[in-house]
Amino acid sequence: MQPDSNQHPMVGVDHQLPPTTDPVKPQHKGVRAVVWIALIVFFAAGFYLVLRQHETTQKAPAGGRRGAAGGTVAVTTVTAKKGNIGVYLDAIGTVTPVYTSSITSQVNGIVTAVHFTEGQLVRKGASLIEIDSRPYRATLLQAQGVLDRDQGVLAQAQMNLARYQAAWARNAIPKQTLDDQEKLVQQTQGTVKNDQGTVQFDEIQVDFCHIVAPITGRVGLRLVDPGNVVQANGSTVLAVVTQIQPITVVFTVAEDGIGEIQPRIKQRAKLAVDAFDRTDQKKLATGILLTLDNLIDTTTGTVKARASFANKDSSLFPNQFVNTRLLVNTLVGATLIPTAAVQHNVQAAYVYVIDDNKAHIRPIRVGVTEGQMVQVQDINPGDVLATSSFDKLQDKAPITIVNGRGPVSTSGSDAP
Repeated sequence: MQPDSNQHPMVGVDHQLPPTTDPVKPQHKGVRAVVWIALIVFFAAGFYLVLRQHETTQKAPAGGRRGAAGGTVAVTTVTAKKGNIGVYLDAIGTVTPVYTSSITSQVNGIVTAVHFTEGQLVRKGASLIEIDSRPYRATLLQAQGVLDRDQGVLAQAQMNLARYQAAWARNAIPKQTLDDQEKLVQQTQGTVKNDQGTVQFDEIQVDFCHIVAPITGRVGLRLVDPGNVVQANGSTVLAVVTQIQPITVVFTVAEDGIGEIQPRIKQRAKLAVDAFDRTDQKKLATGILLTLDNLIDTTTGTVKARASFANKDSSLFPNQFVNTRLLVNTLVGATLIPTAAVQHNVQAAYVYVIDDNKAHIRPIRVGVTEGQMVQVQDINPGDVLATSSFDKLQDKAPITIVNGRGPVSTSGSDAP
């Protein structure tokens, strides 16, 4: 019997399976393609934006700003003027009294009275402190008694000398007797001088018991009270008196500024010095430069300077920190504009000059600044300059002047 091939399909038949394939691989290839396409689009867009930004920068005005497209820009203006401006050297300084007296006792004793009140303004010679002077007065009285006695002895010796001289003239006494009397008179004169010195010393000791102000100034806080015992030449300070009118300010100047100051000092010019408070906002006083120090500090490259202030209103206080401005020169006939009109870019300073109802960029050279005004070159007195709307202005942009009075049309230097 022949086998039925229909019943056994697997017998004698060579079945081959199809090759194995990885179904994930094609999916990975598709993802990578999408990522590469996205990166190419991203870099192309970035390159385009950078290119556009570069073109915008190239077309922008020198000030680095681009005005609004179309229309006019409302601006406020000022007119450059001709005037004088000071050349200043700014520095920091300390208010320093001309005289400061720390008073100590010259004698031993008990404080019997304090005549001043704390913070009082005292005149030179005013009574400050009393020390018990009775022991010194007693010593003075003894010295005066010794002086009186020796002065009597001297008078008697001089009277005898006169008699011996008359007797010697008549050859009534030997020459030795006259010589001895002359030397006795000289010895007595020396004793009297010694007594006079003792009396003067004791008088000074008595005067030391009455302490007075050595200068005119303000006395500080009370440091001793009645009943305190003080020692001669001790370290205990009895009172401190500080002169405040006039007063000085010591400040430092960079050594580069000496060349500007020295010629003016040699010309005996009175250079003004302004003192401002710590914030450099409030002007306290105006004084005159006295002198420069004789040495430059090699560690800081500066030299000390001293200025004198009348200080009539006591606005300057001893040891106060101040900011100083030394006027070393004055530029006459300079072109002046407000600092608000000056703009800056990387290359230089510039302004917007208004002419024919348009803003024109003009580079300038900036010089001395004083307050809100600055001295410039490359600008003529009478030129009209913009002082606002710089974020909208560009070269040759049409403008309208407002200046707080509404729009004003102008051309050239006829601007208000």
